Amino acid sequence: MAEAIAGLLKAAAAELQSVGIATASLDARLLLQAALNIGHADIIANPDHVPNPFQVQAFINSLARRMAHEPVSKILGEREFYGRSFIVTPDVLDPRADTECLIDVALPLISHIAPTRLLDLGSGSGAIINTLLAERSCSNGVAVDLSLEARHVTQRNAVALGVANRLQVIAGPWFHLVTGKFDFILSNPPYIRSVDVLGLARDVYDYDPHLALDGGDDGLTCYRDIAAGALAHLTEKGQVIVEIGLGQAGDVTEVFAAQGFRLSQTARDLAGHIRVLSFIPN
Repeated sequence: MAEAIAGLLKAAAAELQSVGIATASLDARLLLQAALNIGHADIIANPDHVPNPFQVQAFINSLARRMAHEPVSKILGEREFYGRSFIVTPDVLDPRADTECLIDVALPLISHIAPTRLLDLGSGSGAIINTLLAERSCSNGVAVDLSLEARHVTQRNAVALGVANRLQVIAGPWFHLVTGKFDFILSNPPYIRSVDVLGLARDVYDYDPHLALDGGDDGLTCYRDIAAGALAHLTEKGQVIVEIGLGQAGDVTEVFAAQGFRLSQTARDLAGHIRVLSFIPN
């Protein structure tokens, strides 16, 4: 006899737990919802519903991928970020909740009514720049990424969110092809020390591009590059807002101070760690 939704979920969660996946129950539910094209409410309302064999096989296939520690977002091809759905592929960093902290810092500073220019360095999926453009309709932006594939994902998300007419996507590295000045320069750059990349969880090491993770020997290489070029591309009252790794606040502040900036704001993530720094010229 074919198994109902409730039984499939229970068995799938147990399998995921057996390979050490902490979010087993949630992941199983999300994968089942996608395989059956239903919502959470449908599962609650119809636990005895029996999916057809094609749906069950689709669920089994996605479950096998998750058991190999592939993130749910990469399996489904999308990730929610700041209340919107973003396309994600193996070519881009999976947007994290920690990065929403950067949006929380930037949004109150960006005008609702005055034209504002935004520059996102290392845009990846485009989660940062596209969210800000969606939230602030008077803003225009430029997204920079070294990876051609990542630039394509940024552009696809811009189209999906209806902001593509206000976004230019160009090749990196960093300021190489950037022209003009910006009111805000934003970045979530690679900040993990090269020696620590090997020790990352499989969900990250095996499925996020290392180009978006490796911050050099001390994890600060990208901040040096950004700080060195930022002043020439900022308006008079412009700001640089960056995400940082744990314990990097002091070092990153020193990097920017050496290039003529002073710290204007910090913000903590949900775990209480300093996650975002904002700098203004001296």
